[in-house]
Amino acid sequence: MSNIREQLLAKTAGIKATDARKPDATRRAARTETAPGMAGALAAAQLRVQELEANGTPSQLPVGELAPNPWQPRRVFSEAKLAELAESIREVGLMQPIVARRVDAGYQIVAGERRWRAYKMLGAEMIRAVVIDCTDQDMAVLALVENVSRDDLSDYEISTSIRRSEQEFPDRKRMAEALGMSRAGLYRYFAFESLPEFIRKTLDLQPTLLGGHATQDVVATLKKHGDEGLQAASELWPDVVNGDLAQGKYAASIAMLAVKRQSNNEMGSARSIEKFFSGRQQAGNITRDVGSFTVKIKTAMLTEDQEREIRDVIGRLFSTQPKGH
Repeated sequence: MSNIREQLLAKTAGIKATDARKPDATRRAARTETAPGMAGALAAAQLRVQELEANGTPSQLPVGELAPNPWQPRRVFSEAKLAELAESIREVGLMQPIVARRVDAGYQIVAGERRWRAYKMLGAEMIRAVVIDCTDQDMAVLALVENVSRDDLSDYEISTSIRRSEQEFPDRKRMAEALGMSRAGLYRYFAFESLPEFIRKTLDLQPTLLGGHATQDVVATLKKHGDEGLQAASELWPDVVNGDLAQGKYAASIAMLAVKRQSNNEMGSARSIEKFFSGRQQAGNITRDVGSFTVKIKTAMLTEDQEREIRDVIGRLFSTQPKGH
């Protein structure tokens, strides 16, 4: 049987891209669009796992010698759900063995990481497994199709899996078809790689802070506002992390702060203040900006003759009376 990439492409070769089909309200509302492409990908993945397991070797493996699938997108595992699974395994045993492959220093998990983590919780030393021969390409794509449709995964985690698996497809168009997504939906996941590093570092630990739509808006805003936008994003990001700023309002807040800073910078660069003195004492200042030219003189520094002379100068420069009087 051909490898998983070829199976995925064969399943979707004749399927039109999702964005070419008539839009459906249910599909638009879904985070990840479900289509024949997605069904084909999942079916191919299941067939591939069954094939690999059929040719695998049943074993008892040391829990400590197993490592997760390097292409696993999930960043956060619910401790409560793992505890429930561990208790179930304690009571009735492991119903389904995990699937693993040999690597240089031990084994990598192909399927069943949650079961393995539950075993670690129980302090067990050995776990029932099926050891298979599996390529890096199979590992990458199996992780992708197994996880991309799960509701409990964040958009950031899915984007990580998609980016790691991109090389297994000839281009992004075929990748979108294989996953049953519109290309617009796929590119929404790729938007995460354009986020500033300080945001991506936080998302590695808290992947639910930004969804795909909010990320696209942020990336577009940063592109529009340049350095001022980046500074504003950095200043406002802690508010998103702390829950004081909703992710859906983050991009708009960046834009507002960036525009304010740009305006202040323009005013600051156009404004000049010149001080003048009488002896050693400052007598006043002359301020010029984009909207006005202002002369301020301290009253105590003026004599009556000086004030009269200043008024005469202004009178000669400008008409001091409205026309018609």
